[in-house]
Amino acid sequence: MSSKMTRLVFSLNKRQLVNSIACTRNLSTSRFFLAPQFMESADEAVSDIKSGSKLLVGGFGLCGIPENLIAGLLKTKVDNLTVVSNNAGVDTFGLGLLLKQKQIKRMISSYVGENAEFERQYLQGELEVELTPQGTLAERIRAGGAGIPAFFTPTAYGTLVHEGGSPIKYNKDGTIAIHSMPREERIFNGRNFIMEEGITGDFALVKAWKADKAGNLIFRKTANNFNHPMAKAAKITIAEVEEIVEIGEIPPDQVHIPSIYVQKVIQGPSYEKRIERVILAKSDAGDKELSPAAKMREKIVRRAACEFQDGMYANLGIGMPMLASNFIPPSMTVHLQSENGILGLGPFPTKEEVDPDLINAGKQTVTAIPGSSYFSSDESFAMIRGGHVDLTILGAMQVSQSGDLANWMIPGKMVKGMGGAMDLVAVADTKVVVAMEHTAKGGKHKILENCSLPLTGMKCVDMVITEMGVFELQEGELVLTEIDPDTSLDSVRAATGCNFKVADNLKQMSQL
Repeated sequence: MSSKMTRLVFSLNKRQLVNSIACTRNLSTSRFFLAPQFMESADEAVSDIKSGSKLLVGGFGLCGIPENLIAGLLKTKVDNLTVVSNNAGVDTFGLGLLLKQKQIKRMISSYVGENAEFERQYLQGELEVELTPQGTLAERIRAGGAGIPAFFTPTAYGTLVHEGGSPIKYNKDGTIAIHSMPREERIFNGRNFIMEEGITGDFALVKAWKADKAGNLIFRKTANNFNHPMAKAAKITIAEVEEIVEIGEIPPDQVHIPSIYVQKVIQGPSYEKRIERVILAKSDAGDKELSPAAKMREKIVRRAACEFQDGMYANLGIGMPMLASNFIPPSMTVHLQSENGILGLGPFPTKEEVDPDLINAGKQTVTAIPGSSYFSSDESFAMIRGGHVDLTILGAMQVSQSGDLANWMIPGKMVKGMGGAMDLVAVADTKVVVAMEHTAKGGKHKILENCSLPLTGMKCVDMVITEMGVFELQEGELVLTEIDPDTSLDSVRAATGCNFKVADNLKQMSQL
């Protein structure tokens, strides 16, 4: 095509171009569009979405959610929706508002989190919920957009995801109305894998930072997350952006989503960008005396921090495990990876540094260190699943003497979802360390002969750190290798619900 013809094509009004030229894309996500339509409002953009549609909705927590498009759906009141999203926001914002209006029939998610209405509707039998490991969810969406019908993954082998029977919908009396189906399994190179199917949708609602007038998109920091794979996996992708720029202002080699995947674009009139957990850096002055419970937790995380090695890549779970990063020695460099799409997590920000587009997997505000990088959720779990993360530290409800882990649900009572935990513990080359209190409320055992709660992973734990000591899995046996100096061996035995060996060279528990 000559340069004159190129200029002519780009000078045409996009709406005229779409109306005058019908171009069929021979894919499962085909539509009769040659170029994206730039709509006047979110209401106009979602007007074609009908009741019963399957929606892919981007975002992680409240970061990078298409808040204006969600507001548009609240007005249309379409219902019976199937929504694929990592989670459902909070009760008062994001997808939580659609749940409140009973517009959603089924959620396909990895994490219920702190959304009380989400959990209530699920446990009361008002909502179908297909809980899926976060990395598997990201890869299912990526595969669907790439035309791949299914793939095999080590994630969730030996769990309810694999074996079937996970509650999708409860009856009013608490019995299971709909349960998940078993997955096909296969062995490759001596390792167990299960088959997962790709996901596509009727519509994808995504949030990007900028679009150029050709329809190319770029994201900002950790607001990339699930938006990236979802933009490629729907028949119609509707993108809301903060800014629309001229063609050429986004260099071609910096485009995150090429225009071929995008059918509609709107510029959001405003953004609340609500943050779930604003956590600020603490000053050294005026530190309060730690409570006994806080001192106990600090003892655990200080020991967990001893597992860091200079130059390693590590992923830290929500809650107590994340606190271990506070005790990385200044002389040591540890690259912290967060599954929502950042490598190179820094400390909590000052008030002036708070950025709603920069959070960790716990939805907390963070900073990034020099040399860090941002990426999508499917890319994040490629790092994890591919064995590129050296160490993962996470919490647990139960651990068995053979190294099984349970940390994601209490059937019929409490459902937080597995998030990325099943993916993190399924990797043969990643050291898995559990940091937890030795017993539950009332002294109930958490280290058991067999887990009574649904498993997160089978024989996946390498080390358990509690306030009483350190256990290691050695040749399939649970061995006490370190003990807290203020704890007796008899006390450890009484607080542990299974037999264990004591190392010949039992040491005093290390601390950083």
